[in-house]
Amino acid sequence: MPPAQERTANPAGDLVIEKPAMQVQELSLWYGNALALDRISVDLPERRISAFIGPSGCGKSTLLRCLNRMNDLVDGVRHEGDVLFGGLSIFDPEVDVNALRKRVGMVFQKSNPFPKSIYENVAYGPRIHGVTARSELDEIVEGGLRRAALFDEVKDRLHESALQLSGGQQQRLCIARALAVEPEVILLDEPCSALDPVATAKIEELLRELRQSYTIAIVTHNMQQAARVSDYTAFLYLGTLIEFGETRGLFVNPREKQTQDYITGRFG
Repeated sequence: MPPAQERTANPAGDLVIEKPAMQVQELSLWYGNALALDRISVDLPERRISAFIGPSGCGKSTLLRCLNRMNDLVDGVRHEGDVLFGGLSIFDPEVDVNALRKRVGMVFQKSNPFPKSIYENVAYGPRIHGVTARSELDEIVEGGLRRAALFDEVKDRLHESALQLSGGQQQRLCIARALAVEPEVILLDEPCSALDPVATAKIEELLRELRQSYTIAIVTHNMQQAARVSDYTAFLYLGTLIEFGETRGLFVNPREKQTQDYITGRFG
């Protein structure tokens, strides 16, 4: 049986994030009357990979979707607390949500390429944001595909359907599509859960390269994956942030017994 839930006074311990890209402050969220997040506070470091781990239903995907207000699309959702991006609240009424989602891109668990060509998948976002010149779109598409480590595999079939790609290629295409609008933060919700080990390894290698230029937050059910790719890890349980710290320290010497019990397989 899992241990009883306890609220940790300071899940980050003495850790100080000097350059946070986003700051979650006492964030609570309800789906109707059901509490999904309970006073979460965590700073996500700039140009690093932060992984959210925890058992199913612990709130990790809900927290991720708060970071670009995807939960706004769910009926009956309400929140308290705040998320700061660039020092400003993303919940401010003056915030343009579409502009926020351009700066904070998202890649979902199941690859979801549009039923369009590979080229048009990557060009879609820039077109929406007003880019019309073909030469500029060509440059953006190639750049996005290169950064997603996909260009060499598809350069001779850019105008073929994206649905003909393999699952791993489709997921990298979705990453290229997110990169095409020049985000500052990339959110990934279990991006490898439907992929085989070879495709998963390619995505993980890609993430390690992308962290040189982007702040990345990833939800994963795979603790080994979190240990391999992330710089920082947050452990959530029943909507509460139990512990947050540098990944190696959290896995090797967790401060909280709940964290230790989870990573050693005693529950979850």
